[in-house]
Amino acid sequence: MRGSSHSISVVIPTFNRVELVTRAINSVMEQSLQVDELIVVDDGSTDRTSDALLRYGNQIHCVTQPNCGVSSARNRGIELASGDFVAFLDSDDQWLPRMVEEQVK
Repeated sequence: MRGSSHSISVVIPTFNRVELVTRAINSVMEQSLQVDELIVVDDGSTDRTSDALLRYGNQIHCVTQPNCGVSSARNRGIELASGDFVAFLDSDDQWLPRMVEEQVK
């Protein structure tokens, strides 16, 4: 997922959003400027979210933690991120195809 001269990490916190999180992930993967890492923090989901995330294999870095809330999940993502820039995307949202490219400008 290589993007620009700066490395870009994206963090998606999620909790029980099996129907929505894949849409968010796909919107990151379909960017005109690719990101360097996509981290999904599953905040203790009790639905099939973890199963949905498995299909991405090594395309995403997925970590599961006990349910501590969205702020905790975002903070965990920051701890794991290695990019020069970190962008956040809620699991019930999606990006337009040129969002990363426009933000880097």
